[in-house]
Amino acid sequence: MKPLIFGAAGPRLTNSESTFFSEHKLAGFILFRRNIEDPAQVKALVAAMKEASGNPDALVLVDQEGGRVARFRPPHWPSYPPGAAYGALWRVDPDLAGEAAFLGARLIAEDLFQLGINVDCLPVLDVPVAGAHDVLGDRAYGREPHVVMALGRAAAQGLLEGGVLPVIKHIPGHGRAMSDSHHALPRVRASRCMLDHTDFPPFRALGDLDLAMTAHVVYEAIDPHQPATTSRKVITEVIRGQMGFDGLLMSDDLSMKALSGHFADRRKSVLAEGCDLVLHCNGEMDEMIPIAEGCPGLTAEAERRLNRALSALKRTARLAIDRGQAQARLAELLAIPTH
Repeated sequence: MKPLIFGAAGPRLTNSESTFFSEHKLAGFILFRRNIEDPAQVKALVAAMKEASGNPDALVLVDQEGGRVARFRPPHWPSYPPGAAYGALWRVDPDLAGEAAFLGARLIAEDLFQLGINVDCLPVLDVPVAGAHDVLGDRAYGREPHVVMALGRAAAQGLLEGGVLPVIKHIPGHGRAMSDSHHALPRVRASRCMLDHTDFPPFRALGDLDLAMTAHVVYEAIDPHQPATTSRKVITEVIRGQMGFDGLLMSDDLSMKALSGHFADRRKSVLAEGCDLVLHCNGEMDEMIPIAEGCPGLTAEAERRLNRALSALKRTARLAIDRGQAQARLAELLAIPTH
């Protein structure tokens, strides 16, 4: 199995995609709006992806946060609030906010589980600062680390109890980025002391979870030359060391403009500097081919972490939920005045 997660171009696998994915035995796949029409079509696509990988337990990811980052939308799927809605409720009642964040994630997990999707790229643990780029905006739970870590934990638990693995992102923190890493490489000039105090705590608090996604961000106080995704110092010293994260570490999307160089070189750097998995999202075959060709298999450590993540779903009993009752309770909580 290769340490690769790829996207497909459309709502159905083409013959060339099926052949390509089968040849390279991917660790997983990721879905976007271009891949989604209706529940029956998505279930068929997910099944075809798993069949192509030769692995019924292949990771199938999606970014279903709620708010503007939602791949599944009405009329076939409900809308869910962004993280900031739970943060606003926290200011009124932290316990009710935690309940709401749990319910929102639990309902999302129910949607995804029914489609065969086993990973949601949630919770967002970034702590934005004033003046930061609005790529985060209302996706963030709040601007206080203790709020972010508490609501992030509630959301992660909701996903797990629904049979879906959470991904903490964007480790070790995207909240100070003054540019969008989809389009440029952000550089953070905050001191190490400031990062330790405000940016890193949520990731450290949830470091026991099994999946994380890196930030394409340079932290000048730690490594002034490389973004976290390709920085051995950030990964070894901060993510694995200070944060104690021993889970499966995946890169953010290799096609984002924050990274440079040939795609094969990007893949080599990501794996050489400490990530376990390479994520590439846009489904462009011309980019995926050089990433996959010559790519080694999973390292022993990455395979151990992957197996542990999959075992987490079996360790956590998938609890039954009354969808109608849960939706009504979530709506009731979100209707509480927050101003």
